[in-house]
Amino acid sequence: MTISGKSLIAGKWLGNPENGFNSLNVSTNQNMSNCFAEASLNDLDIAVARAHDAFESYSQIAATKRAEFLTAIGEQIVELGDELIKTACAETGLPEARIIGERGRTVGQLNLFANLLREQEYPSVIEHADKNRLPMPKPDTRLGYLPLGVVGVFGASNFPLAFSTAGGDTASALAAGCPVVMKAHVAHPGTAELVAQAILRAIELCELDPGVFSLIQGESYELATKLVQHPFVKAVGFTGSERVGMILQAHINNRAEPIPFYGELGSVNPQFILPEKMKTKASELASTFVASLMMGQGQFCTSPGLWVAVEDEHYAAFEKSAIKVLSEQAAGVMLTRDIKASFQATMAKWQDIKGVSMIARGLPGESFHCQAALFTCDLETFVANVELQNEVFGASALIIKCKDKAQMLQLVSLLKGNLTASIHADEDELGFAQQLSIPLAHKVGRLIFNEMPTGVEVCASMIHGGPFPAATDVRTTSVGSKAIERFRRPICYQNIPQALLPDVLKD
Repeated sequence: MTISGKSLIAGKWLGNPENGFNSLNVSTNQNMSNCFAEASLNDLDIAVARAHDAFESYSQIAATKRAEFLTAIGEQIVELGDELIKTACAETGLPEARIIGERGRTVGQLNLFANLLREQEYPSVIEHADKNRLPMPKPDTRLGYLPLGVVGVFGASNFPLAFSTAGGDTASALAAGCPVVMKAHVAHPGTAELVAQAILRAIELCELDPGVFSLIQGESYELATKLVQHPFVKAVGFTGSERVGMILQAHINNRAEPIPFYGELGSVNPQFILPEKMKTKASELASTFVASLMMGQGQFCTSPGLWVAVEDEHYAAFEKSAIKVLSEQAAGVMLTRDIKASFQATMAKWQDIKGVSMIARGLPGESFHCQAALFTCDLETFVANVELQNEVFGASALIIKCKDKAQMLQLVSLLKGNLTASIHADEDELGFAQQLSIPLAHKVGRLIFNEMPTGVEVCASMIHGGPFPAATDVRTTSVGSKAIERFRRPICYQNIPQALLPDVLKD
């Protein structure tokens, strides 16, 4: 494959890369040779209009045909071979094994939705007429679902495959019968284009309208604004920071027609360590926590950023072990220069907060590397400083030292919404673990026992969402088969002849 540096607009590669922007090899901190054209607002208009045109035909094709399309996308992604892996590694600094695993996850979730469409697109609810019911006859009513229309999707910085061009938002929208206009992330434009090439090839193999998918390249915020405000766009999927997510939400709120905004925005993923677990597993827990924290240099949305423990006679052993393990962690590259700058600025601010102590720092590295950091404070300091309660995108964790279990429960009431939370406890602590879990469940989308939050299983029972700011809609998930529900709406068919019903609702 050859990277053109252009945007894919309904089957055509458009743009002049000569005056565009370069992708960055974050491992060397040098620009790569590939240059990418800045898409115009007119390009975006054309892409959305063509997606709108394609909606009628694409939404009407059989579920099995959509399944065939999703499977073909996965097959074509695999066909990209080593070029995709090398490009993604260079643009993100993530190791080859991680990218290979993420490619497998991306293909796996495409196949998950394909299998869902083949087996049962949605459960049918059919209630037959009852002409003899008194005082009024009952009509024949059947519950179905319709795709929403064109979906705008934003690529995530930290998952160049699984949450980007053919990632979960795109896969679930296409599965629901919705064309997609994808805004590529500027951190990995080459990776985005290669995957778009695979999607285009699948479109051609399945003989679909090329308007069903477009990829927009560009650094301009105007592209994002226009995408979420375009009258033909009927839903938006976004994974990114709370700040940017709220800007997009504000633009959506100004639309004449409200549309759903499915944003995953931030999570500190608190880890509650109960005293008996601390007593028996202090060293093991410290190593496990640091290992989880360091995955992707802390740039996972499920990174364990908040550790909660009772400061009793066993706490010191845990802290000592955590300091030792974290101090041995190598510095690493961040996904973008802006993310690195934000991480370092936050670390500097935290060090200036009275009552907060930096107790460990990772090994130094190159000037463009970032070192891991571990902080501690008490509950009072945490409560008094709102900035400590926000997600830090990077390898940093804050230990909250509670006086007793009562303070642990108090902390739960203060938490914002999170993607996950974990309770680490021995069997004889299940009584308090249950007491803790009841309010904690209302703060998260996934509650975990004696395991770390990093790693999200792609399956029917998974929820990757939660109360705000973990997600903008607490009822939804961006991972797992239920993600398809974000991009379709219910419809009741009353007294409709069999010939006019969707196949799944026919007798």
